[in-house]
This record gives sequence, structure tokens and C-alpha cells, in this order.
Amino acid sequence: MRVEQPNEVEQPISEARKPQYRSSGEGRDEGRPARRWWIGVLALAAVVAVILGGIIPRKRAEAKLEQETEQMAVPVVSIVHPKPSAPAEEVVLPANVQAYIDSPIYSRTNGYLKKWYVDIGSHVKQGQLLAEIETPEVDQQLRQARSDLQTAEANLNLAKITADRYSGLLKTDAVSKQDADNAEGNYAAQKATVQAAQANVKRLEELQSFEKIYAPFEGVITFRNTDIGHLIDSGSSGGMRTELFHIAQPDKLRVYVNVPEIYAASTKPGINADLMVPEYPGRRFPGTIVRTANAIDQTTRTLLVEIRVDNPTGTLFSGAYAETHFKLPNSGSSFILPVNALLFRSEGLRVVAVGEGNRAELKPITVGHDYGTEVEVVSGLGGDEAIIINPPDSIVSGEEVRVVSPPAAEPKGTHLPAGDQGSMGR
Repeated sequence: MRVEQPNEVEQPISEARKPQYRSSGEGRDEGRPARRWWIGVLALAAVVAVILGGIIPRKRAEAKLEQETEQMAVPVVSIVHPKPSAPAEEVVLPANVQAYIDSPIYSRTNGYLKKWYVDIGSHVKQGQLLAEIETPEVDQQLRQARSDLQTAEANLNLAKITADRYSGLLKTDAVSKQDADNAEGNYAAQKATVQAAQANVKRLEELQSFEKIYAPFEGVITFRNTDIGHLIDSGSSGGMRTELFHIAQPDKLRVYVNVPEIYAASTKPGINADLMVPEYPGRRFPGTIVRTANAIDQTTRTLLVEIRVDNPTGTLFSGAYAETHFKLPNSGSSFILPVNALLFRSEGLRVVAVGEGNRAELKPITVGHDYGTEVEVVSGLGGDEAIIINPPDSIVSGEEVRVVSPPAAEPKGTHLPAGDQGSMGR
């Protein structure tokens, strides 16, 4: 049957086409893996780019920040070196100026002021008459005492005559022994009465002599507190005494200074001292320490010192306020530090030195004299240390510090912290 021929013809044709289709499919299968490989490469490159562009810079920034934080955590400090103290230091202390001899003048008798002869500022000699006082009561008592003395003397004469007479009669037994003894005893009693009357008269004469007031020494009258007719009370009867005059000897002055206890051991007689007063700025008056109290006042914790100053022309006034300048020798080697280098801790006073490897080292010290902005360190330092100024309160031994040197000259108002130096040019 021929009907099957077309199938035979068509079969080769389809088979002939199959290889063509097969070869076309094989090309597509071979290109797909290559494309996938390139896509993976690109994705990997993108991931690497993301890592390189984001994570690594961030890590670097974190590392830099950590490094800067560590650097900023290290305290930045400035240092000073201890200065050796001078072999002698000048001490300035307030003082009171007094006259070498200074005395108030009172009356020794009661009465009324009759006359005064000197006033304030008068230069008087020793024994010069200053004033006279009327004492009518004393004068009356003196007249009465003299009359009593005359009576006592008359009785004494009569008693003496009687005793002598009885003594002669006793030898002839004309009087008894008892009468003779009575006469002798009366004579002795009258003699004592006369002596008492004489003493009373002398006492009143001395009181009467106090009517005249004389200068006890050569000096200047600095005060007068009386006038003619004033009632003068000597205080002998319990009343308030009346100061008539005040006299001072200004050619030599006593200057009394209260020296703090810390300088007491160095303050000794013979040390020269200069006196300065506000009336003469810049002028110094030489003096010398003549004596000390050799004892510390428990109330003020000071040593009382007397300085003698010659004042022959009377330039300086007694009672003035003054400043004393005297140099005291240092007892031993010491050093000077600014007060802002001190660190107060519960265990005691400390300073912070910079040791090996820029490590802080706390040193205990003992402070001597306090000069206000500076202090004297008498123990705890060798002199070659580098001491930190304004140390942090939290600093401990062994802590690392960074030392910076302060600028040699710095205009006022342009000071910058250590971390900001150099930022002005940005």
C-alpha cells in the first residue's frame, strides 16, 4: 500500500530538523553558566566595595577615637621646680611705738587746783614745777597736829621732871618704890606720845608738800586733764583718782612686736630691725631687738619682742602705728613652692612630682613659713623634683601624666587650655 509513503518521506525530514533544534538548545545551555559566574563576581565585588567603603573607615574612625580618648584621659600638667630659700628672710609685722619712759601724773593729796604752769607739748626738765593745789583740809590738820605735838612735848617735860624728882626722893625713902615706878612709866608713855605726834606732823607736812606737782623726769607733756578750780581727788578715800598730766620721754622709743610662734626660735636680741611709719613713706628708722619675753602667749601664740629705736630729734611719735622689718636667719635648708602646688589629703599635706616614665609620685612634705602666694617647705623635698602645679584631686601615685611647658610670654586674655593650643589658625 502506497498510503504509508508520505510517512516515510516525512520521517527523514523531521529527523533532519531535530539535529538543528538540538544544536540550538545546546548553545543556550552553554551561555547560562557563564552569565551566572559574572553575576556572582559582580555581587562579590559589590559586597567588597560596601565593606571597603563603610566598615573599614568606621573601624578606623573607632580606632582613632579610642586612641584620642586614651590620650585625653592622660592629665595634662604644668610643672615648677622648687626654689631654695634665702639664707635670711625679711619679716614684716605690725608694731606699737611707745616712749622709753611714759607715765601718768596724779596728785597725792586732795584739794583744788590753784594753778598749772605747763600744757600739752611742753618740754619740761626733771623737777620742774607743773601745778599747785590748794589743800585747806590738810593745812588745818597740820596746824592741829602741831598743836597736839606741843601739848605732848609739854606733858613729856612734866613727866620727866616728876620722874627725876621721884628718883631722888626714893634714895632717901621719902617716896615709895611704887610711886617712883609710876612716875618713870608716865615719862616713857609721854615720850611715845610725842613721837606719835611728831610722826603725824611729818605725815601732814609731806601731804602738804604734794600741793606742788613736779616733773618726775625730763620729757614732753602729752596730756593735761585739769584746770584751775578743779576738785582733785587722790583716791586715798576710795574715790576715783584724777590724772593731772601725762609725760613721756621721746628721745628713745620702745617698739613692741608680737612675733608669730613660727619665727620665735629665730628672733633673738641683737638682730637689727627697721621701723617704717605711714607719715614718712619709704623712710626707715634703724632699731635693734633688745629683749624678748622668752615665752609664747597662749592666747595669741606669739612672742612679745621689744625693739629699741633712737629718736633724738623727736621725729617719731609715741603711740604711733608702725611696721617692723627685720631679717631672720633660716635654721636650715628649705625650698619655696607656690601654694597651688599643694595637695590636701586625709593622710596629710602632699605635693605631686613627675617621676620616671612621666608617672605621678605623691610626696609628703612639711610646711614652714607661709608667705601668702608661696610657702616654705622644710622637709620632704630634695630640690631637683619637677612639681605639678594645680594637681587634680583624683591623682594617685603611678598615674601617667603629660607635661606641657607654659608659654614664656602670653598676652593677657589670650590664654588657651592645653588641648586648644594651635586651634586659632584653623
